[in-house]
Amino acid sequence: MSKPTRTSGKAEVNRRNFLARGVGAVAIAGTGTQEAGAQTGNGITWDYAADVVVIGAGVAGLPAAITARDNGASVIVVDENFDIGGRGILSGGRVQVGGGHALQQKLGIKDTPDMLFNDWVRFDHSESRYSDRDLIRVFADENVPTYDFLVENGVEFIEKPIRSPDASTVDRIFVTKEWHIPSQVYAPRRNRNGSGLVRRMEESARKKGVQIFLKHKMTSIVREKHNAGRVLGIITIAGSNPVNIQARKGVIIASGGHTGNVNFRRIFDPRLTEEYQQACSPYVHQGADGELAAMDIGASLWSTANQTVDEAAQITKTRHIGCRWGYSSLVYEPDSPMFQQARATGLTVRDWQNMIFVNQNGKRFWDETDGSHGFFHAAMAYNGDKTKLNGGGPIWAIFDADAVTREKWKPEPPHVDRDGYFFSADTIPELAANIKNPYQKAPISGATLQETVNRYNGFVAAGADADFKKPTPLYKIEKPPFYAAWTTPILHDTLTGIRTNTDSQVIDIRGEIIPGLYCAGESQGGFAQHGLTRCIVFGRIAGRHAARRQVAETSGTR
Repeated sequence: MSKPTRTSGKAEVNRRNFLARGVGAVAIAGTGTQEAGAQTGNGITWDYAADVVVIGAGVAGLPAAITARDNGASVIVVDENFDIGGRGILSGGRVQVGGGHALQQKLGIKDTPDMLFNDWVRFDHSESRYSDRDLIRVFADENVPTYDFLVENGVEFIEKPIRSPDASTVDRIFVTKEWHIPSQVYAPRRNRNGSGLVRRMEESARKKGVQIFLKHKMTSIVREKHNAGRVLGIITIAGSNPVNIQARKGVIIASGGHTGNVNFRRIFDPRLTEEYQQACSPYVHQGADGELAAMDIGASLWSTANQTVDEAAQITKTRHIGCRWGYSSLVYEPDSPMFQQARATGLTVRDWQNMIFVNQNGKRFWDETDGSHGFFHAAMAYNGDKTKLNGGGPIWAIFDADAVTREKWKPEPPHVDRDGYFFSADTIPELAANIKNPYQKAPISGATLQETVNRYNGFVAAGADADFKKPTPLYKIEKPPFYAAWTTPILHDTLTGIRTNTDSQVIDIRGEIIPGLYCAGESQGGFAQHGLTRCIVFGRIAGRHAARRQVAETSGTR
């Protein structure tokens, strides 16, 4: 196997000494390095070179790197974060993999690639309806080899399937075992089993000679000409140092999705303004970097309807209120390395009957016990603010001391974030006056909030919610102190992205292949499956094709 080349003669950097030195001490970029102009290959001094360069060390990037290395290519992976894993390291580790692999056979689950394909091209299910069927065909055929790949690279599965909640008609969700070192999980004791998936792949990738450069932010993809010719490499920034990395065969975009980029996500849904936070923050920021860099050199988006289907998990109801990032299955506890940034665990809700939800005007808008897309649409509805026509604004959970007792909460730090996301007062009007948050554009009227609470208390007394049909409202809000907790819906899945063919090669806006550019994972469009498997499958496909690619000297070759 060929190995990555340091074209400027710089020292090799591995994760451990890299992290120990810190971003300010990064020294792998050469002095006098010329940054590319307009993403073209003219005048660039390459600091590093490898056959395949992967952007992102997560659930798509790591299998891409391993597979490229298995096929004889030298590989460099870059990631802007201080550690690997992306959102996958904070996931529940649910790998939806089927087709009749060994574990399915062991458990007596009958499945085939054709069954898998037929499930994911169903017209009667919104998560499968808009998929690119060419991609689904290759995905179905690659499921069993993908399961084998994971096992061969050290990934361990719990031998009990989880019922698929989507278009699948047989059990295909299998959970990986959590990584055994809590400090490398980032949300320990919270069933972050995805850590076992990405840590095992990282371990395998390093053993096989993949170089991983952390704290390297990709800023552009270099092509021979602005919208023509083959891709030559990438430009990154490490601290304040530019680092230019040549890709002799291909660049693979595996940078995650776009939920953290307000401008980009509003391409698909203009209502998703700045108040909607991103799941897995602050560990991960999905800034659409890969998508934007690819589009800068001509790439097309694909299958964009998938981002707004009313059945998928692109937006979710928070379960942990009173903190900024209250994604339903993720809690950063005080001993987490991320807690200083997260600032609070949130108050975990057991019963939504214990509160009401109000919008930025202090008015109820929906049944609090509902978590359907009807709730999300109501939360994002226009509510009369002439200065904010798009976006629904913050959503606040309003409750009292009795609710705290019923839920057995401790409404104080580290459980709540009093810096803009949790408030208390002895009266409802005082509570309204206390609510101050960067996304709360105008004060809530104390009289309006009091009227809302009084009306709801009347529904409790009557035993029926005349406004939103909440099933038998149970508890009045009447015992001080009173509380307001941030409970704004939180964004989760990226379900669309860059157009590729079945080899994961990126397609431009004219339907032509961009030679040497690949995409996999949440940055890739065409497939709306929630979970990890689509990332792994197309990461493997991209790594394999890039490693085997024959590069001619002339421009525009495949």
